[in-house]
Amino acid sequence: MSTTEHDTDGTLGEMGGVVEPVDLGMPAPGGAFDEHHPPDAALIGDCVHCGFCLPTCPTYVLWGEEMDSPRGRIYLMKEGLEGEPMTDAMVGHFDACLGCMACVTACPSGVQYDTLIEQTRAQVERRHERSPQDKALRGLIFALFPHPRRLRLLRGPLRAMQATGLDRALRRTGLLDRLSPQLAAMESLAPRLGRPEPLPERIEATGTRRMTVGLLTGCVQGAFFPGVNSATARVLRAEGCDVVVPRAQGCCGALSVHNGREEEARGYARALVDAFESSGVERVVVNAAGCGSSMKEYAELLADDPAYAERAREFAGKVRDISEILDELGPVAPRHPLEMTIAYHDACHLAHAQGVRAEPRRLLEAIPGLHLREIPEGDLCCGSAGIYNITNPEPARELGDRKAQNIVSTGAQVLVTANPGCLMQVTSAIERLTTAQGGQPMGMAHTIEVLDASIRGVPATTFTTA
Repeated sequence: MSTTEHDTDGTLGEMGGVVEPVDLGMPAPGGAFDEHHPPDAALIGDCVHCGFCLPTCPTYVLWGEEMDSPRGRIYLMKEGLEGEPMTDAMVGHFDACLGCMACVTACPSGVQYDTLIEQTRAQVERRHERSPQDKALRGLIFALFPHPRRLRLLRGPLRAMQATGLDRALRRTGLLDRLSPQLAAMESLAPRLGRPEPLPERIEATGTRRMTVGLLTGCVQGAFFPGVNSATARVLRAEGCDVVVPRAQGCCGALSVHNGREEEARGYARALVDAFESSGVERVVVNAAGCGSSMKEYAELLADDPAYAERAREFAGKVRDISEILDELGPVAPRHPLEMTIAYHDACHLAHAQGVRAEPRRLLEAIPGLHLREIPEGDLCCGSAGIYNITNPEPARELGDRKAQNIVSTGAQVLVTANPGCLMQVTSAIERLTTAQGGQPMGMAHTIEVLDASIRGVPATTFTTA
């Protein structure tokens, strides 16, 4: 849908204008939404269409289309409440949103776009008939990624492909790109796999115990980046934490809730609450930004469940990103120098959704010899966005390439971030860039891996290169 000019009598205009408050009752019959948690009319009415969100929105930056901006999508939500049917075009604009929440940070009116887009996506999944191809792709994604055991089973074939070079040979043929750009994107994002690093169920603190924490091992993190979980446990132990790793834990439901699969997300949330509830932990530590963002919102996700509403609220109150808990505790383990320059990439669901920006920077800047450089357009999403880089490979690739250019321009030796999706997306983009330009490989690391290397005195050359 192209940008449309309207009068400024409360409807959307290209230069702004205020949206009329919509009726706070139920959605109009025949419209896009049903009565089960439609986009909140009061929250829609908070948007004055000032345009501060526009330069922060990845899709608006790419395409300059009004309906592919936050305020344009809010206008479509308003139309849906007033009786406009849910068309393929309307759904296309909602699907194009990365859910990066940069607009939430930028909005001077405090519009809760994060809540609105999640409510809308749940409606889309219930009420919109997707194409057979789209259904099949999403079915494959959700039959695989939220299941840690299934992901672990993939490690063997993936390692074999990588060891023999079959993965690179397949890319050179371009066969997957011709058959399915989405499957080609999925294959290209697979990280180089090391050895599995299983964690014991309980790890005792070094020295005086300061806190008992639970550790979410995650799905993609646990299967594809087990070294990040091991590093997290070592750093927590070194900083005086007993670490509990419940065997019964599974997916947190982040991918499901961010893609409108409401009931599925609730099932995962209930199971995770159950897994940690009897563990006796004071905090639940997360090292994946998207997971932490969703877990902190369990109270809202399970608000309608009388058996879990209060338990979910208590659980959500314990959830902390690893950088938050380490910043809160303060260091006791000595840091060894790491003579290197890093660029720190803010994962969207850490910086925008959780508001965690200063903590990881403080932790990194406290390492002797380490120099941190900021990335141009740092708030612009890298294009990972959960499953977005699979379902929307073309804009995701364009955003990834843009991010890679900005990262390389810093001259840093290592790119550091706090989310497995970002690591996969940026690694792939930087590999494309350095291959095309003949540049030098760049180290890639999770924030906690850098801290772990400093505490253990491990050289920075151990970080994976792209």
